[in-house]
Amino acid sequence: MLYHAYTSTPLGVFEITGSELGIQSVRLSDQEAQKLPADLPQVLRDAAIQLKEYFAKERTEFDLKLDWSGAPEFHQAVWDQLMQIPYGRTTSYSAIADKLGDANKMRAVGQANRNNPIAIIVPCHRVIAKNGNLQGYFYGLDIKRKLLELENPMSFATQGSLF
Repeated sequence: MLYHAYTSTPLGVFEITGSELGIQSVRLSDQEAQKLPADLPQVLRDAAIQLKEYFAKERTEFDLKLDWSGAPEFHQAVWDQLMQIPYGRTTSYSAIADKLGDANKMRAVGQANRNNPIAIIVPCHRVIAKNGNLQGYFYGLDIKRKLLELENPMSFATQGSLF
C-alpha cells in the first residue's frame, strides 16, 4: 500500500510517497502541508523529519530506505552515483558517465537525472554542466540554485548589487 505525506519547506510543500519498502518519490506539490497520519510508515515520517533538518542546515546526509522498484537499471545506477556526491559539492553529467564506464552516455545520465523521482534526497541538483553552468533541473534552475546555495553559500550565493 502506498502512503502520502505532505511537509512544508522553504521551497514549498513536498509530497513524500512510499511504503514500508521505502520512499518512492519526493515531489513539489500544490497541496497544503498536513499533520502526518497516525498509520504512516516510519520511513515516511523519517523522510519528513530529515527534509526539515536538511532545510534547517542540521542534516547533510539522508538515512532512508529508498524504493526504486520498476525503474530502469541504468537509471538506478545513475541515482546510486548521485547518492555518492557529497553535500555542498557538485559533479558533471560527463563525470557520472565516466564512472559508469561510458563517457558517451552524458545525455543518458541527464535523462536519468530528469526522471529522478526522489528530489533532494537523491541529489540530482548537485549535477551541473562540465563548464560549471547550471543545467536541467525539473523544478527550474532557480530552485536548483537555491538548493546549491543552501549547501554551499560560498560557491553558489547570488551576488548582490554594490549600488
